[in-house]
Amino acid sequence: MLLAVRLSPDKTVFQVLLVLHLITAFVAFAPGFVWPAISSAFRRKGQSIGPDLSAVAAKTTLRVQGTAAVLTGLFGFGLVSTSKLGNADEAYYGFDQTWIQIALLLWFVLLGVVYGLLYPALRKAADGDESSEPRVPMFTGIVHLLLVLLIIDMVWKPGL
Repeated sequence: MLLAVRLSPDKTVFQVLLVLHLITAFVAFAPGFVWPAISSAFRRKGQSIGPDLSAVAAKTTLRVQGTAAVLTGLFGFGLVSTSKLGNADEAYYGFDQTWIQIALLLWFVLLGVVYGLLYPALRKAADGDESSEPRVPMFTGIVHLLLVLLIIDMVWKPGL
């Protein structure tokens, strides 16, 4: 028996949450692909990104990427909670399933990387600390790796 909190058995609520989950995921990870390309273009020219562009990147990361990453996970919670489809007695997805627990763990790690590593490195670069610039691509790469792991987890659903 699956143990899941059921907010609503309505399939439409589940579908709306799924759309919101996917949209916020795209918004959360898009900057992680755009900023490295911009940074790489500057490095190829032998230039620093500079404090102005770094300040924009830092603000965008916190306000857009960070917020969307948080919302993606919260909508994921909603998906699990509303996964009772049709007239089934039990929810289709539950917080006791291995793949959902893995996704939760990866999501918390992702938030830690974005808020604890990436954003501070961007903020330091915005303050003119050029030594922090090389850490930004590394932390962005970790975010990319976490995205790949999350997608693999959600496609193959280990333990389901």
